[in-house]
Amino acid sequence: MHRPIDRRRFNLALLAGAFSGPSAMAQTHTEDPYLWLEAVHGEKAMAWVRERNAATEAVLHADPGFGALQTSLRAVLDSREQIPYVVRRGDALYNFWRDDRNPRGLWRRTSLAEYRKLQPAWDTVLDIDALGKAEGENWVWAGATAFGPDYQRCLLALSRGGADATVVREFDLVAKQFVGGGFSLPEAKTRVDWIDIDHLYVASDFGPGSLTDSGYPRIIKRWRRGTPLSAATTVFEGQVSDVSVSVSVDRTPGFERTVFGRATDFYNALEFLQAGEQQLALPKPSDASLSFWREHVLIELRSDWVQGGQTWPRGALLVGKAADFMAGKAVLQALFLPTAARSLAGFTATRSTLV
Repeated sequence: MHRPIDRRRFNLALLAGAFSGPSAMAQTHTEDPYLWLEAVHGEKAMAWVRERNAATEAVLHADPGFGALQTSLRAVLDSREQIPYVVRRGDALYNFWRDDRNPRGLWRRTSLAEYRKLQPAWDTVLDIDALGKAEGENWVWAGATAFGPDYQRCLLALSRGGADATVVREFDLVAKQFVGGGFSLPEAKTRVDWIDIDHLYVASDFGPGSLTDSGYPRIIKRWRRGTPLSAATTVFEGQVSDVSVSVSVDRTPGFERTVFGRATDFYNALEFLQAGEQQLALPKPSDASLSFWREHVLIELRSDWVQGGQTWPRGALLVGKAADFMAGKAVLQALFLPTAARSLAGFTATRSTLV
């Protein structure tokens, strides 16, 4: 599970600690001389950041090798020999591509047959540079959430200048244009997922009290097409002290599930499975990563876990029947166990096979 963090707040906190020293870090919250950095968008905090950036850039530019290093890195980033990694949506393979001619990027797609060629023919779905120029915005690509299995619509996220906050707009993948009168969310640190073609789960800034202390969404609402966001109904809430809340919708036929989550810190989360009108807590360690895979549940451990009279070591990947797991009587099996010289880098699932 992704653990979000406000990068600017985190960096400011680190810098504040570095400049204030151990004695200041030990002071009480009200005595902290750098408490004004909590106003991460405030002019004083931003001026302080600009000063630090300028000092850093001066040191970098003064290095004799900086120019050559910058040129070589730019050549790598702009190289047309990059591997065009893809995401499959239906029969199409989508890729987001940037080079010297497309610094903001092209969202494009091709077929599997074309992708196998040395020089695939790509169909541009959206040109972010052209969009920014047409709309007078410094748009930066922030991803898309497509609705399957037909993949005719998606929720496209764009940020201004690469900020954490994004604008979300519904996009027609067939017509290759934004949907007039479609779903649209103002700039915020938003999370969104499809329930069906006419309903969304939205975690966003709904006004006072709707954010955590970290500045991320605390509340998730169900929003129906054609109604104002203010009419959306609350379905899940976290606590102000949490990092954020999350929602994930699995629409696999026969295995439809919705999981809500509360990230209590960067490594721990409490997660809940929607079961009718109830939200059932997933019986797992808070620092373990859990995913459903059709009738199975997959659990990756960050710390040792005593379960069913057996101790599973941290770093293990376990599998069990999802229904039994939720009933508290799962018989788990290890798909991977770490050794002193081997650890799990990652895994991915197909319909019937785990890789």
